[in-house]
Amino acid sequence: MYGSAVYMEKVLKKSLVRKIVYFAIVVVLTIIDQITKQLAVAYIMPKGTIPLIKFGDTEVLNFTYCENTGMSFSLLEGQRIFLIAVPLILIVGVTVIVFMEKLCSKRTDIMIALAALAGGGLGNLIDRVFQGYVVDFIDFRIINFAIFNFADICAVCGGIYFGIMLAIDEIKEDKAKKNAKENDITDGKESGDEEA
Repeated sequence: MYGSAVYMEKVLKKSLVRKIVYFAIVVVLTIIDQITKQLAVAYIMPKGTIPLIKFGDTEVLNFTYCENTGMSFSLLEGQRIFLIAVPLILIVGVTVIVFMEKLCSKRTDIMIALAALAGGGLGNLIDRVFQGYVVDFIDFRIINFAIFNFADICAVCGGIYFGIMLAIDEIKEDKAKKNAKENDITDGKESGDEEA
């Protein structure tokens, strides 16, 4: 298992292959998102809500059909141009980052996280452009959370992972610089002691 992961990492380090894999992940996630939304329209919309997980009288998880013209929690409702422009800029920006060899050429996990972010953004962007709203259907009632969809899961998880990895890499880089500085100071003292 480990050997195949190492082999996969070597293959994905090749630039063209990495870009193809990136676009393939974006396309596959977008297709899955669009299929789930079509299923929501066909099977959930006629019923309104389909209970999935319930403990006694407490509803935990439902499928609830919702047409969202805004963002999460109905923020920016009716701001269609803005809600098309921002994800479009984000998708283009993420794709440019993937094409920048420095950031993604060594980190398959970051490339996959960015593909998830772009795929999720593209899934919702398609809805906004062609329908004027996003189809949401995953309804966690136990925490009274906003109704969301597969694209939201991809975008949020990809964005969070990317942010965490950037923060971790920044911390590691700061530690390495600090250690290098301390080593330079220590080496300078040792050479000074030897001269004395």
